[in-house]
Amino acid sequence: MNQLDALRQWTTVVADTGDFRQLAQFKPQDATTNPSLILKAVQKAEYRPLLDEAVKQHGHLQTDEVIDRLLVRFGTEILSLIPGRVSTEVDARLSFDTAATVARAQRIVALYRAADIDVGQRVLIKIAATWEGIKAARQLEEQGIHTNLTLLFSFAQAVACGAAGVQLISPFVGRIYDWHKKTAGTTWDEAARAGANDPGVKSVRQIFDYYKKHGIRTEVMGASFRNVGQIAALAGCDLLTISPDLLAELAASDAPLAHALDAGAAQSLDIPRLVLDEPAFRFALNEDAMVTEKLAEGIRAFAADAVKLEKLMEDIE
Repeated sequence: MNQLDALRQWTTVVADTGDFRQLAQFKPQDATTNPSLILKAVQKAEYRPLLDEAVKQHGHLQTDEVIDRLLVRFGTEILSLIPGRVSTEVDARLSFDTAATVARAQRIVALYRAADIDVGQRVLIKIAATWEGIKAARQLEEQGIHTNLTLLFSFAQAVACGAAGVQLISPFVGRIYDWHKKTAGTTWDEAARAGANDPGVKSVRQIFDYYKKHGIRTEVMGASFRNVGQIAALAGCDLLTISPDLLAELAASDAPLAHALDAGAAQSLDIPRLVLDEPAFRFALNEDAMVTEKLAEGIRAFAADAVKLEKLMEDIE
């Protein structure tokens, strides 16, 4: 049994890509996309026709709506290749606007429904885990629109998402690791901070144990991996979304892979329930330099790629 097959025993495997032609070889249950992945895909010759077609058919609409139609086109193509769900992201520039996020999510969902997709079972709307984004997710969940809260770097964000009843969260393992490694500089000890001691892995484990201890239904999906060691250390997490390169690495290895996270074991842990209002949430983020910096950086990066995608469309016009 290779490591990818071993992982499937305990964890739902999700592909993190806009390059949907790679999906068949890995047979993931779900797939996730983001603006950066879609931008990367449409710059490849095999996907450029999807961009050209979106502009040709819908170029008379506002650019943001054309982009949503392109995202949904990618999503429907992905859904034709997987049995589960696809995550489609709301424009990161709306990360601090609850009403605009809800409206954009509703439009994306309407486009999926127009394509005869069972939205309740097959679509997750990705939203940045800001206070405003979490409020938007609560409203959408109440409407039966399921959400995936992304750019999640902290326990406080996870607590707020669980309280809001969101369907799924995506804690970013690799970006947490990146920050700690960069901050440590020459003092960083890779061997000592690997596996279960990786700061990104430890963050996900804390969230997983808290959710399972308190019966919080929100699914935990580790994301943003830098190496297979991080993935192996989270075997047993509800879901893991993994890039094609790392999926291939797991599939090529027959090294042992053990069950690392255990929902049953979490029940016996002494973990107090935490309640966060808006001031407490904002202060918790402010107190953690890593969270503050990585959340802002992530929103800026996704927003910048959205602008680049708009520019590609305008150049076609």
